[in-house]
Amino acid sequence: IAEFNSSRKLIPASNTKLISTGLAIRGLGPSFRFSTRLGYSGYISNGTLHGDLYIIGGGDPTIASGDRMTVKTDSLFAKWTRALRVAGIRKIHGHVIGDGRFFDGPIENDTWSYNDLGTDYGTGGNGLCFNRNIQTFSVSPTTVEGKVNAEVTYPATPWIEFRNCAVTARPGTGDNLYQFNTDLAPVAELRGSLAIDKGQKKESFSNKFGALTCAWEFAKYLEKLGINVTESPADIDPYDNIRYTEAWGKDSTRTGFRYGNMAESPENLTLVYETKSPSLKEIAKVTNSRSDNFYAETLIRMLAKKRTGSANYDSCKVVIIREMDSLGVDMSYGAQIKDGSGLSRHDYIAPEFFCRYLKAMSASPVFKQWLYTVGIAGEGTMAARLQGQSESLKHRIKMKSGSMNGVLCYSGYVMPSPGKPEDDMIIFSIMTNNCPEGGSKVRSFIDGLLMRIAK
Repeated sequence: IAEFNSSRKLIPASNTKLISTGLAIRGLGPSFRFSTRLGYSGYISNGTLHGDLYIIGGGDPTIASGDRMTVKTDSLFAKWTRALRVAGIRKIHGHVIGDGRFFDGPIENDTWSYNDLGTDYGTGGNGLCFNRNIQTFSVSPTTVEGKVNAEVTYPATPWIEFRNCAVTARPGTGDNLYQFNTDLAPVAELRGSLAIDKGQKKESFSNKFGALTCAWEFAKYLEKLGINVTESPADIDPYDNIRYTEAWGKDSTRTGFRYGNMAESPENLTLVYETKSPSLKEIAKVTNSRSDNFYAETLIRMLAKKRTGSANYDSCKVVIIREMDSLGVDMSYGAQIKDGSGLSRHDYIAPEFFCRYLKAMSASPVFKQWLYTVGIAGEGTMAARLQGQSESLKHRIKMKSGSMNGVLCYSGYVMPSPGKPEDDMIIFSIMTNNCPEGGSKVRSFIDGLLMRIAK
């Protein structure tokens, strides 16, 4: 119908999620479910486990996420506890260990910007997470140039040394708080500023120790029910060492780690229970509607794990090329894809490539299941799009938005009007980079263009 600079590769931002969700549903199946298992080392005698309890992650990104599609955290922990009681465990003379080894390699993509890593949209993770690896703080200003008040609200991570360098700024300067952290050490630092007129508010940052947090929260739950855990919660470092917290019991405020023996392989554990995630189709729908980076990264890493046995990002890049090839989409031109979420500014994709990919997906046997996961104009992250237009017109535009500083992109389908043949569907990709701050004029122009296409 129309094109302008369609072969020029641009930063796609979250339009990349169309690729990660589509390839995952096609490669894993819309009914695929992630698995999380409980197992133990050692032996049980007179109700006491003389060994360690392992929470064996299988990549499920939804554990304790709070999403409506998932089981509530207390209900999940209650199921796990019942399984322990059925196995005869009334006390654990050892650690509760969060095992995230299912996903190998770094928890974050090495092309992500440094100041994104501490944000709630730059969390990353391994094979076991908790609360989407997000941690919530309560923050409030004090006096100009005075320190910002900051306190962890949920989940607790007492092994982390929090350093607060954030200051209160003059009125009108906004919220410029950033947390800097790493999975290499239990240290996090809050930097930046919060305007004095902002008042008390909630702030969310990344938690680099999702597996350990899951173990900590479950161990606390067991203790409340009278199931004593004698040793502090733990996770497993990249070298298979058990890494446990200094904090536990009476010393619940001590920061830092200690290291124990080598962790047992999951194959050598006695398994007692398994839980399943919601279906991949439901997870992908939330991924696209909320534009959830954490979910998107998990989907593409799970696909790589299935295809190659490794969830490392190098494997992800190889698998994306192979999956595109099997779909009939040539990646030798028009695309450079580094991650699954679009957070990387090293992702470069041409509108022409998106249209080739979207056309190929429309001929896939899983197209209808995947299209269900793609949002519509006027909802989710696109709530402000096509204001004043009829609901029937908005519902015909199935698309994904993508935005970051200077980037505005929209790609998807305009579905046929009622009574029109299916081949009247229009595929589009509208991408802009280097937009002026705010980009309101660009958004208005794109709205007008979408309206003309749809009509």
